[in-house]
Amino acid sequence: MTITALMPVYGRCEVEPVRGDGCYLYDAQGREWLDFASGIAVNLLGHTHPHLVGAIQKQAATLMHTSNLYKVPAQANLAQRLVDLTFADTVFFTNSGAEAVECAVKTCRSHHFAAGNPEKFRILTFSNAFHGRTMATISATNQEKMRQGFEPLPDWFTVLPFNDLAAAEAAMASELGGSVGGFLVEPVQGEGGIRPATQEFLKGLRALADKHGILLILDEVQCGVGRTGTLFAHEQYGITPDIMAIAKGIGGGFPVGACLATEHAASGMIVGRHGSTYGGNPLAMAACEAVLDVVTEPAFLGHVNEMSARLRAALEQMIPNHDELFDHVRGMGLMLGLKLKSDSRAFVNHARSHGILTVAAGDNVVRLLPPLIIEEHHIRECVDKLSAAARAYAPAVAA
Repeated sequence: MTITALMPVYGRCEVEPVRGDGCYLYDAQGREWLDFASGIAVNLLGHTHPHLVGAIQKQAATLMHTSNLYKVPAQANLAQRLVDLTFADTVFFTNSGAEAVECAVKTCRSHHFAAGNPEKFRILTFSNAFHGRTMATISATNQEKMRQGFEPLPDWFTVLPFNDLAAAEAAMASELGGSVGGFLVEPVQGEGGIRPATQEFLKGLRALADKHGILLILDEVQCGVGRTGTLFAHEQYGITPDIMAIAKGIGGGFPVGACLATEHAASGMIVGRHGSTYGGNPLAMAACEAVLDVVTEPAFLGHVNEMSARLRAALEQMIPNHDELFDHVRGMGLMLGLKLKSDSRAFVNHARSHGILTVAAGDNVVRLLPPLIIEEHHIRECVDKLSAAARAYAPAVAA
């Protein structure tokens, strides 16, 4: 057994990367893996992208951190850029997705407090959601594996069935409705199994929020920043949120997140109401600016959609060759899920030995989250490696 000083909370696999290049990872022995995990949807420009690396190096040589005791010009500039690109009027920068969701929840709670409605403290969330691993965000899910060992948890989240608009309507019409201040939902569930919200569901939540004077909070930590083929997934539903949490791809590998909100939704976020020591430091802002430079190029999202269509078609063509193992493909853009007929985690572990990295998710789904810069030859390589893995795979039989 390897002795390590690390707290043993991760079930780490055998892959030990020391170098990345584009869509590939390498270990110290030079072994290569096609990276269709992207650090769990983080490395959207792949590894060692020259524009991102150059921006970080330049900023690191100038100024990395000052805290929010002082004005940070790079923060103001990036906030304005995000406002110009989105529904939002105001932005708070964080270090992670969980912190972005925490800020979103506090923004919602503070909004109703400032409006004289402190009784609207409850937030409705949805089954199999994943919003982070803080005490608040694990209380927003019904996934037992997240909650176990930490109960009792805050009881101001109520979990409803995902993609069930009737359940949300019934909750708002019930005695519970008077205490509800907002909805918190992922337009595409990631950890929950690459399950997109239906048009009826997401549009219905927007209409319900408007009807009852509450706020719609979107968690686009995983599905945002070009991952689904539009800058943010909600654009494909024809709706806008009041508050949105983003992270992962916005830093391209640098740890950074943000909470975006309308002026109305952020009405309670006054001086002293929230804060962060590291959030929005100059180095993080430089990384985000570099990512946006690339993602907002006119042809970039068109490329994502073209590669998405080709990857989906290639996977669908592969499935009949291994129909004892694979069921169907789902998802949006380059956030795709390959539904298995057996344990997806076991297959993800097996596929690594065939040179491809993917991510397991709920509902026996293999997440395919490649860098958004993939080309056709990466798609062919992905399908070849998955097919080879499938041919050599023998699913465990339950006792």
